[in-house]
Amino acid sequence: MKASRTHRRELVLAALMMGLWAGAGRAASPERADDMALGSPKAPVTVIEYASVGCPHCAIWERDVFPTFRKLYIDPGKVRFVFREMLNGDPALAAAGFLTARCAGPEKYFQVVDAVFAGQDQIAREGGPTGALARIAKEAGLSEPRFTACLEDKAGLAALQARVDRHETRDKITGTPTFVIGGRKLEGEQSVAELGAAIAAAPRR
Repeated sequence: MKASRTHRRELVLAALMMGLWAGAGRAASPERADDMALGSPKAPVTVIEYASVGCPHCAIWERDVFPTFRKLYIDPGKVRFVFREMLNGDPALAAAGFLTARCAGPEKYFQVVDAVFAGQDQIAREGGPTGALARIAKEAGLSEPRFTACLEDKAGLAALQARVDRHETRDKITGTPTFVIGGRKLEGEQSVAELGAAIAAAPRR
């Protein structure tokens, strides 16, 4: 016996609703199109860090905690690590560093960011970011003219400032480093154990 057109329509609507209800129990990825990220997109938990390459506290966390955190959580596919840019600390260094990292492209972005964090003290001794950043840019494959153009890119700077404004106003970020895991905000230099506890308690995707 063939189902009537009305009955078939009801079955389709019911199937769609069941799909919506099933999806409602899964946490959506908080990643945005202009985020930079490490790790598998299929990881069950996303860890967001708001940080500035001009922030000394962020540099300490990058040096002392991040390598172990990456080995334990990012590389094995346990978390997706999302990095969001801020201009705390030395804003001139932060802006120049992030403009350089964005120009280097997604594949070299974190190479540049890591190098700027590692070179903060040297950059401070030199009295400005240009010398050290020029060397970092060269190691990332940027020519001198390309590097200069990156630092003078008004559109790139405006886009960076728009991201920072969004992080401050929409995400309510006031200091760096700040981490968001499963909707929970953790401010300051978090240990691997503290981050691990938040990851364990976070909802899975």
